[in-house]
Amino acid sequence: MINLSININKIATLRNSRGHNVPDVVKMALDCERFGADGITVHPRPDERHIRYSDVHDLKPVLTTEFNIEGNPREQRFVELVLSVRPHQVTLVPDATNQLTSDHGWDTIANRDYLIETITLFKDHGIRTSIFVDPDEKMVKGAKATGTDRIELYTESYARNFTVNAESAVAPFTQAAKVAAECGLGINAGHDLSRDNLAFFAAHVPGLAEVSIGHALVCDALYFGMENTIMMYKRALQI
Repeated sequence: MINLSININKIATLRNSRGHNVPDVVKMALDCERFGADGITVHPRPDERHIRYSDVHDLKPVLTTEFNIEGNPREQRFVELVLSVRPHQVTLVPDATNQLTSDHGWDTIANRDYLIETITLFKDHGIRTSIFVDPDEKMVKGAKATGTDRIELYTESYARNFTVNAESAVAPFTQAAKVAAECGLGINAGHDLSRDNLAFFAAHVPGLAEVSIGHALVCDALYFGMENTIMMYKRALQI
């Protein structure tokens, strides 16, 4: 079974646009769980333009599914937040400080020593680790050397090329997943996965444990409603 973790950043973006607590981020996260989500993902950034650090503290005591916090561990405040909250999983992303959205994975070879140190810190506190990687066999093998529990395959290139040639778009991810399995790494995936391309991806990436989806799912919910949308995404993962 492939788990669906819903990234609620866009819910927080909508709330922040008016300066009040509508929509209520915590309530929406709980509703997502109630509607069938297997986990909740947040990605707090230094400017708190969507998820606020206070949201993360508010969410942890009430969530009953897996809690995944994404972010750049080079930001000390992020590290302190994760160690304080102790989510089920931390996903390490090499974002620049003012980056609009994530756009690449780690160079796991060049950053090997740094990642080993950082991953060891989180794992010593009982937090499962995952690191963002591109579908590159060398980067996947490099991830194994860092001690991470999982990788998260960065799927923007798949989503961009899916409508051109789905088979060639997914091929690097199929191979990367096979290499990850051989290395004993768990496999997550995320970025620009949508209702249109999700089922094909899930069917062609062996060993996929979890997908994290936010923007496309929230946009679909504007048309179909959140509960119905979550059910559609869950069905897409039933391979």
